[in-house]
Order: sequence, then structure tokens, then C-alpha cells
Amino acid sequence: MSWEDISSHGCEKSSSLLPLSPTTGTHKVKYHAHEDSDFVLHVDHTPVDLALIMPHYRALHQPIGHKLSMDIRNRSAPTKLKVCRNVPLTRFHLEVFCDTSDVTLWIPSDFKGRIFHTGKATFSAGFVNRIMRNARINEPFDDARPHEDDVFVYTRGHITFRMWDIQIRAPENAPKESLKRLFGCARRAPETAINWDFLIED
Repeated sequence: MSWEDISSHGCEKSSSLLPLSPTTGTHKVKYHAHEDSDFVLHVDHTPVDLALIMPHYRALHQPIGHKLSMDIRNRSAPTKLKVCRNVPLTRFHLEVFCDTSDVTLWIPSDFKGRIFHTGKATFSAGFVNRIMRNARINEPFDDARPHEDDVFVYTRGHITFRMWDIQIRAPENAPKESLKRLFGCARRAPETAINWDFLIED
């Protein structure tokens, strides 16, 4: 799949009434009844470092089974996204389409659902400790599962999955999770060698 294919995918959204999306900082994702996605960000060469705040309530007229849908596209600049959720009832569907961008995703620690990614990915200690057991990775998206989360990542760059800790409402504590990984958790990341670089992360 080329960048042109990715860029043209969903081109019917050009008349979207969604407000202009930021590329940095925080953004509260809200339900938009008349749009295909609840959050859209399409850039070419702009670095993205964004925390996406999931609502703690169901919006008026929002269907009970609706997943908040987020569509992010970038051509080559680094893309960092934190999905911040405090209430497990707020399910989401996240799609990240890039060309050569390196992508880093922080996924809520109460994640339960499917993750599909291209190429090889690195999983942080926190992700392996808290999320891996509830994630089905690179399984076909062949049926709808309204009570689960969905994540799809396409890029030729490097992909890193990390954990957003819903208990402390912040990114994972890397040293703490690394110690758990070394001494208290035998679970290994799928089809990847242990990346010992996490021991020197900030």
C-alpha cells in the first residue's frame, strides 16, 4: 500500500465539519453524530505529540455500542499518541496510517481488544506486564466486537507500544514496570526478542 493509497482512503471526508485538530498537547475526543470519525488529524511532515482524552460519559444521542473513532495520518514525521482513559466503558477504535513515520502509542492499561500492526513492533515493560494478556495481536478484523477496543497501525517506520496507566493517570513508570518485568513477570512479547533498552529509558 502506497502513501497515495493511504491518503486517498476516506477522501469523502473532505467536507467534514470537525474542528481543526491540534498536533501537540491534549485534545478531548467528543462524539460527532454526523461524521465517520470522532477525531481526524491528517498531516504530511508535521511531528505529532498528542494526548487524546477519552470522555468519562456517554454523549447525548450517542449509541450505546458506539466506539469513539480516531483517524490519524502522517507521512514522515514522528507520531506520538497517548490514549488517555479513566472509565473502561469508553471503548475506542484507533487507526494510524503513515508512510515512514516512527509511531509510538500509549494504550490504556485496561485495554481489551485487538491490535493490528504492520512490520515489527517493540513492546514496553508496562505494556507486556499489564496489557499483553488482554490484547489479540495481528488477528483478522473479521467481525465487529462492540465491547472491545480496536487499534490499527500502518507504517514502514518503527512502532512502539507503551502503557497509559489509568490508576495514576499518566504514562507508565518505566523503572517500576521494568523491575516487574525482570523479577515478577514471565510473559514475553510476541515474536520479538526482549529489548533491554527499556532499562535506560527516562
